Amino acid sequence: MENVIESTHPLIQHKISILRDKHTGTNEFRRLVDEIGMLMAYEALKDLPTHMVEIETPIETCMSPMLSGRKLAVVPILRAGLGMSSGILTLVPSAKVGHIGMYRDEETHEPHAYFCKLPESISERLILVTDPMLATGGSAVEAIDFIKKRGGKNIKFMSLIAAPEGIKRLHEAHPDVQIYVGHIDRELNKDAYICPGLGDAGDRIFGTK
Repeated sequence: MENVIESTHPLIQHKISILRDKHTGTNEFRRLVDEIGMLMAYEALKDLPTHMVEIETPIETCMSPMLSGRKLAVVPILRAGLGMSSGILTLVPSAKVGHIGMYRDEETHEPHAYFCKLPESISERLILVTDPMLATGGSAVEAIDFIKKRGGKNIKFMSLIAAPEGIKRLHEAHPDVQIYVGHIDRELNKDAYICPGLGDAGDRIFGTK
């Protein structure tokens, strides 16, 4: 699938390996998610539009590129997606932030939305949807459905770990959306958890059970 980009960067792979370790504590886990989000965003945002402006350097005046238009909207899927947003905002502090709240039914494993708040002029922005885990793909598909219904067009999805099943479902539902993944894992188990995975990303980011 040409719209699926799996990272090969050694720093990202190294940090994901530490994330997987069950002995990695909340503070380190949270910091690593932030760092990986920043590293992945560097690649995902390589096509942000720019325009030339006149800059006066200490030596002379020159034309130099600056971000243009309505720029970027970061839309984390609550709650785990929040862990990836701060790293992205470090790279692009001018980005607007939306939120989509979802929870997963423990029996059916299907997502249910309970909140959606997007930045203004969403149709004019590059939208980066974040969720550390792309498991069944249900939450990602529904979140992007929400965004498109509200006018969003230029959308990318970014996750740390993905299962093949989730990638397939998301790609089939939204073939126009680029999917950036830190690592594609083996499969989902009977409880719809990614294997080998890293457990529940939300619980590990926020220190909850």
